Amino acid sequence: VQLQASGGGLVQPGGSLRLSCAASGSIFSINNVDWYRQAPGKQRELVAGITTGGSTNYADSVKDRFTISRDNAKKMVYLQMNSLKPEDTAVYYCNAEIKVSPFLRSRNTWGQGTQVTVSS
Repeated sequence: VQLQASGGGLVQPGGSLRLSCAASGSIFSINNVDWYRQAPGKQRELVAGITTGGSTNYADSVKDRFTISRDNAKKMVYLQMNSLKPEDTAVYYCNAEIKVSPFLRSRNTWGQGTQVTVSS
C-alpha cells in the first residue's frame, strides 16, 4: 500500500495549486485522510483533514483559502490551495488510515511529500 502525493511546484503569491494524494495497492478502505506540511526548521503541522463521510477540518492559517476533498471511487484526496502566501512554502505530505482487510485494523500511512514554494 502506497500514498503518492503530487501537484507541488513554484507559484507566485496569490496563486493557486492543487495537490493530489493517490492511494494504490490492495486496499479495502481508506478512512480519515490528512494533509500535513513541514517548512524548513519547523515542525510538521496539520493543514487539513477529511473523514470517510466527508467532514473536514482546517488549520486556522489556511481556513477560507484551502479546500480538502476526496474521491473514494478513485482513492484520491485533493488539496486545493488558493491565495497562496510565502508562509505556505513547505513540503506537503498526505497521511491516511488505510485498511487492507475488513478483519485487520487500519494502518497509518504517509506519502512521500511534494514541495510547494510560494515566491515572486
